[in-house]
Amino acid sequence: MPTMPQTRLIELYEDLHRNPELSFNEHLTAGVVSAVLRDLGFVVEEGQGGTGVVGILGRGTGPVVWLRADMDALPVVEATGVTYTSEVDGVAHACGHDVHVACLLGAATELAYRKDWGGTVVLIFQPAEELVKGAQAMVDSGIISRLPNPQVVLAQHVAPLPAGVLGYTPGPMWAATDSLTITIFGSGGHGSRPETTIDPVVIAAATILRLQTIVSREVATTETAVLTVGAVNAGSKHNIIPETATLLVNIRTYDPDVRKRVLASVNRIVFAESQAAGASRAPEVQLVESSPTLVNDLDAGRQTLPALHSVVGAANVIDPGPLPSSEDVQVLSAAAGAPLVFWLLGGAAPEHFSDLSSVKSVMEIVRTLPSNHSPQYCPVEIPTLAIGVDALVAAALIWLDPNTEGDHYV
Repeated sequence: MPTMPQTRLIELYEDLHRNPELSFNEHLTAGVVSAVLRDLGFVVEEGQGGTGVVGILGRGTGPVVWLRADMDALPVVEATGVTYTSEVDGVAHACGHDVHVACLLGAATELAYRKDWGGTVVLIFQPAEELVKGAQAMVDSGIISRLPNPQVVLAQHVAPLPAGVLGYTPGPMWAATDSLTITIFGSGGHGSRPETTIDPVVIAAATILRLQTIVSREVATTETAVLTVGAVNAGSKHNIIPETATLLVNIRTYDPDVRKRVLASVNRIVFAESQAAGASRAPEVQLVESSPTLVNDLDAGRQTLPALHSVVGAANVIDPGPLPSSEDVQVLSAAAGAPLVFWLLGGAAPEHFSDLSSVKSVMEIVRTLPSNHSPQYCPVEIPTLAIGVDALVAAALIWLDPNTEGDHYV
């Protein structure tokens, strides 16, 4: 049965890796995707949600399966040392989305040549996952009304699990994320005369400390939340008290009620600290990135798991538990009203792992390896790419109708 040869799969992946593109700028990547899909006989729609691509392959009536890969890279300087390192200054595929694109194109090739299924396969190559805005942009472009309604949405994400291992957690698997830009207003002046000013730097410092009490004092030990102040920006000179200070804050939660309470607490604290300092202007809190908790549908997961087991063996499909990473593929599945099944694709060199029999021991090693978004993060090509292709194909086939007539038409 014709499939994409491993040499071609690696060549495709390395080309994507050398040419990373930032969110909503995935023009070259989209062009590569569209060309491959058209050669395979897919109906292709470009420019979806900006730079997204959709490929449709139909074989009569039957189940509809959506498979999704994200395409964007990160503003990271690569430090992996691989021969196919990024050729774009300050941009790298440090999260592995090039793996996702290559694997889904490999899966497209196999599904196009196989004669043993009926129904419709929809491939979604999504932009701007790193901004958690790409899925919503595709929804806003109207794809839900234009595409056949799916029975399931399938997706995977490469991770520093050992290559040859897949990770699946039923129910909540990845956290909701909310990123806030908080602007604090003061009254600037000379650093030698602070009494004539309202110092936004001091307000910011008090706000940062108070924000850390939300998780430690307002979230129960049986609940989970993470609050990080990722950046503080204020001032331009040693002896000038500035007019404003800006905080960049990120929040991760699993439970919608916890999420609501934490966001409300952030607002309460930010406004109260400014008021306590006598600021004449209220602060501004802007929600700039947001995505809900990624929840694996229990019934759909039970139906799909045998497919994953068939690829790597049941013992090599592990449950890593809920993780604080975030995604936006759930926006697509929710908009389509379809269950989601999402799994992790191991991409770390197996020799790092001495004991694969214990999930705890595996995860302990994972914590010592370069993670997604690290300048050193780069999955091993073999067997990661082949397993990624096989997992997508097997998962899709378990939902599609078996076809013994051998028809192949679009």
